[in-house]
Amino acid sequence: MSKIDFTGRVAIVTGAGAGLGRNCAMELAKRGAKVVVNDLGGARDGTGGGSAAADLVVKEIKDAGGEAVPNYDSVADVAGGENIVKTAIDAFGKVDIVVNNAGILRDKTFLKMEPENWDAVIAVHLRGAYCVTRPAFANMRENGYGRIIMTSSSSGVFGNFGQTNYGAAKMGLAGLANVLKLEGAKYNIKVNVLLPGAGTRMTEDIMPPEAFERMKVEYVTPATLYLCSEQCQDSGLYINAGGGNFSRSNIMTGLGVKFEGMPTPEDIQKHWSAITSLENAKYFPSTAEWSMENQKTPVIKKS
Repeated sequence: MSKIDFTGRVAIVTGAGAGLGRNCAMELAKRGAKVVVNDLGGARDGTGGGSAAADLVVKEIKDAGGEAVPNYDSVADVAGGENIVKTAIDAFGKVDIVVNNAGILRDKTFLKMEPENWDAVIAVHLRGAYCVTRPAFANMRENGYGRIIMTSSSSGVFGNFGQTNYGAAKMGLAGLANVLKLEGAKYNIKVNVLLPGAGTRMTEDIMPPEAFERMKVEYVTPATLYLCSEQCQDSGLYINAGGGNFSRSNIMTGLGVKFEGMPTPEDIQKHWSAITSLENAKYFPSTAEWSMENQKTPVIKKS
């Protein structure tokens, strides 16, 4: 088993001024990566800003013998995303790795979710991943290599009360990865989804203190680094990581039923148990493969 080493690789980590992003940036640098430490320096809800957070992490990396440069742009606009990637190319010549980690929280139940809080969370998490990944993807395609991590959440995959904006954005990241894994395949660009469970400033007043202590960010980073590595040849996976537990989540599709003619709502009702059954469910890596499998579904003749 080869040692995972990032010597010669250039990584961008967004939201790297604290928490998961900081630990990821530090560990990438320890293993030889040149790192762009991006952080707007804002509060948990995205307000405010400053250079101190990113500068401190860069200093820590350099003091440990690594190479890093700071970037203070917002991921939520196209110009900011392009400048984050430009920072990497200007300083180190290329981009090999992008960890889309930047995020904010503005939790409220759905009927109390004002448009500005919905828009702000979607902008940072989902639009932010687009704004950074698109220019990075272009550089990776030119170089024939790339590793992209979408930091999603169980709030999107499973649901979590009071997080409609966050859950929608995080599930959107999974959809983005589903398509990019296909578009990046022939260029050796692997795109995977991380679902971390960690105690950070985003969750410190949500988790009970004992759980917060148990869910240290250091327990997540090993999975992140493996997904960023040349050794990882998988793409399109959803990997849960937290508290020492690691697993894969997936979207599975059942066999279902196919009607000979136009079904009625009563036909759907009659066969609902078969339609919703996940017995012998399968994973499909693309819409095309799912469509081909549909052709094999047994036909129910209408009486």
